[in-house]
Amino acid sequence: MIIFRYLLKEAFRAQIAVLAVLVSIFVSQQFVRILADAAEGSLPGKLIATLVALNMPDLLALILPLSLFLGILLAHGRLYADSEMTVFHAVGVSEWYVTRVTMVLALVMALVAGFISINVAPWAKETEYQVLEKAESEAGLAALVQGRFQQAANGKAVIYVEGLSKGKLENVFVAMLPDNDSLDGKTSIVIADGGGIVEQRDGSQRLQLTSGTRYNMLSGTPETNLIGFDRYQMEIKEQEVDKKRRKLSAYSMERLFEENTPDAWAEIHWRLAIPIAIPLLTLIAVPMARTNVRQGKFAKMMPAILMYLGYFALMMAGRKAIEDEVIPAALGMWGIHLAALIIGVVLIGRSRPVGKRLVAKLGGAKR
Repeated sequence: MIIFRYLLKEAFRAQIAVLAVLVSIFVSQQFVRILADAAEGSLPGKLIATLVALNMPDLLALILPLSLFLGILLAHGRLYADSEMTVFHAVGVSEWYVTRVTMVLALVMALVAGFISINVAPWAKETEYQVLEKAESEAGLAALVQGRFQQAANGKAVIYVEGLSKGKLENVFVAMLPDNDSLDGKTSIVIADGGGIVEQRDGSQRLQLTSGTRYNMLSGTPETNLIGFDRYQMEIKEQEVDKKRRKLSAYSMERLFEENTPDAWAEIHWRLAIPIAIPLLTLIAVPMARTNVRQGKFAKMMPAILMYLGYFALMMAGRKAIEDEVIPAALGMWGIHLAALIIGVVLIGRSRPVGKRLVAKLGGAKR
């Protein structure tokens, strides 16, 4: 029982360390991307943390298999390099026992990854769509950026704000474009000292300007009407909110089964592939971590990583093949998982008595 807990603890500690590093890297990339969108005025700055958090489940689902794989390689590689694994084998702890112990951790991580991939990640993606839709529907002061020309939410005006402080606009320029259906082709330019956004009960928004001038111009003529005003309002967003088209990653499993299309089946197999890959990668990682003292604990790291990348590259190719109907939906990625299982069993079996006898017979037959 002591050895059981020790092996689990070492593998889990190494996995958490790897997971923390990988999450930091990927979250930083997501943060920079979302921050760039906020800087361009595509979304309000207050949503940056929310969007980063909603992207976390997708990242975790992809990172968990890799973190466990690398964690096993690092933990077991250190045990071999420090001769601790040699002592375990000397007192009767076989590599198969080590594999079974590590498989306990792998099954727990597979359940976690499966729950995230099947339930949490689609919910987070759907919530992200809803947050972005709400941000667009509430595109008022939160979406305005001072010192930049921006199109109004209804697409009928271009707004420039020189200053923005405590919800008040300073030195506002508005160019109201003529409607496509309009026959007079009238364009209006409004310049005001200040203003603000007024929310209507029906969800629409109006830009309220104070102390300014409106210039009305007719296309093709030099005629211009100049009107001064103390207060002026114009609609910048209608009540209706466009609903974004969802990607399949935002669909629940029930809805994917209802869709019953090649793309939907590819998404289903991909979500199932992530938790299935974790125990299969564990079968590969445990024997691949086997090294001697002279080789060092990182000796098998590169071949193991290449094997991992090959496995995930095949899964991505399988997903594409299902989408293109090259592979039947019923077959899915099961052939790829079966190949990984065979590789893992062969690697584990080489250290077992039966495997050693089989290798010896094959070697004798060749001679």
